Amino acid sequence: AASKLEVFMPAVVEVESEGTARIECDFDIPGNGSYTYINWFYIDRSNRVKLCHITGSEVLEENTDYKGRLVVGEDKALSISKVTVQDARTFVCQVGAGPHGVGENRTELRIYKVPEAPEITPNPTGISVQSSDIPQIARCVSRNSFPPPNITWHKNGEQLQPEENKVKIPHTLTRESSGLYTVSSSLFAHVTRDDRHSRYHCAVHYWLRGQRHHLESQRVNVTVFYPAEHVKLEVMPSSALVKEGDNVKLVCEADGNPAPVFSFYKRELEDNWQDLTSLADTNSGVLNLHDVNKSSSGLYRCQTLDLDDMRQMEKDVELVVNYIEGVRVKMEPSSPLQEGDSVKLSCDAHSPVALDYQWRDEKGRKVAEGNQLLLSNLTFETSSNFSCKVMAPSVPGLEQSKQVAVAVQGKPRIVAISSPLYVRQDEVVNLTCKAIAFPRPSVHWNVNGTAHEYVENQHVASNLTVRVSHDLLRAGAMCRVSNALGVSEKHIQLLDQKTSESKGVIIVAIIVCILVVAVLGSVIYFLHKKGKIPCGRTGKQDITKPEARKDKIVVEVKSDKVSEEAGLLRGTDGERRPAANQ
Repeated sequence: AASKLEVFMPAVVEVESEGTARIECDFDIPGNGSYTYINWFYIDRSNRVKLCHITGSEVLEENTDYKGRLVVGEDKALSISKVTVQDARTFVCQVGAGPHGVGENRTELRIYKVPEAPEITPNPTGISVQSSDIPQIARCVSRNSFPPPNITWHKNGEQLQPEENKVKIPHTLTRESSGLYTVSSSLFAHVTRDDRHSRYHCAVHYWLRGQRHHLESQRVNVTVFYPAEHVKLEVMPSSALVKEGDNVKLVCEADGNPAPVFSFYKRELEDNWQDLTSLADTNSGVLNLHDVNKSSSGLYRCQTLDLDDMRQMEKDVELVVNYIEGVRVKMEPSSPLQEGDSVKLSCDAHSPVALDYQWRDEKGRKVAEGNQLLLSNLTFETSSNFSCKVMAPSVPGLEQSKQVAVAVQGKPRIVAISSPLYVRQDEVVNLTCKAIAFPRPSVHWNVNGTAHEYVENQHVASNLTVRVSHDLLRAGAMCRVSNALGVSEKHIQLLDQKTSESKGVIIVAIIVCILVVAVLGSVIYFLHKKGKIPCGRTGKQDITKPEARKDKIVVEVKSDKVSEEAGLLRGTDGERRPAANQ
């Protein structure tokens, strides 16, 4: 048992704003006695303000700011609902126990509000590495916290500390009308060009139930301005692959920020430089050269100007435009070619790179490789246009072609006529004569008609529309083809189609008769061999089977041939000879 009245209370109670605070009050009375009364107070500026008076089961609440928010439990614990930061004060529980006197104890009520996540705002205008003053990197703000937290700054994950003439971190604390705090902080620090990749963030730190907590902002970059240290000038595409007709870009890059102003020049004779800046985009550092040619080759220069410190830098690059020129084809011999001759074609060209040669015919088919083409035993049909295709294997797409005509000369050669031609008298027919020759020949007919000529390569064809007369049918027509080197002619034979048809009918009839006699003779010979036609008998012959087969089919063969032959063998006196004497 207790020797005197003792009151027990927690030293500290922590509750989040808008929550319910419960403050317990336990006591021991000597001899297990009972209390007479309990009073609850709060301390306001060293003064006690009574909240309520408890006797037995009766609770008398005083008229204070807590009225309506207080609840006393059966264990005499005091509960305060909807606490605010203004409720952060000391509360006293006083217990009266008659002859055992009065005892009391107190609890400090602490109200906390977790701060909002910090918001970070980087410097919007950018920072120069050449700034003489310590520039502001970013600003950080955290709102609605209690008690007030503190803010720290971090760069690439490492916490920053104030450093004289290098790093400054001022703070500002503001108490709002709600009693909550807004804390803000700014980071001032010098930067280098490496800080263009740095990541900054801030963190707000607060205590809760005896433990330290923190919230972090997002990580941000800041724009850092620094002069260029290196300049690079490149040809796009690669200079080794540029050919005549290409569009080329000269791209100039500097590693400063912001990018400097770019100027472009091309070296001319006597070390003079032609200004090409008007053709370039001075902001992006790109010079566009369209449809380049051999004269576009040369030394180009990019010059940069930093407007911050007026510093100049420059870089040169050599542009090589690959080309093929002077493509020519030589033919040996160069004199006119005749059928049966041979000719050698040679192709040559100039280029700063190695070249390959191909020969193709007029249909585009490859006929040979190398810079020479040998054609042997020429004919009119060999006459054609050949092309020499010159290519640069190291420069894709760089190629040129040159054509040469191989013309074989000679007198005309008639290659086709419509002979023989079957016609009818008075019929209108087409007579055709086709020849090949070079130079181009002319075609003449020895008969009158309407002629149409068609020319294809070395061939010439003439169609003569004519009515067939008796004389034309008898004599035929003559096609005569001539050029400066000679004459060729051929006769076209006309045949009467009626005569041909009559002869054809007679021939067909003779063939049919021969076939009929041959078949009939074969049948008679077959029957005679089988014993079906006995020699020297007339009339009809019954052919029967053995006795046991009488019920089977009986085949009867009648021969009228004997009587016919007998009639043919009568004498001149009209008497008939016996068949046996035939």
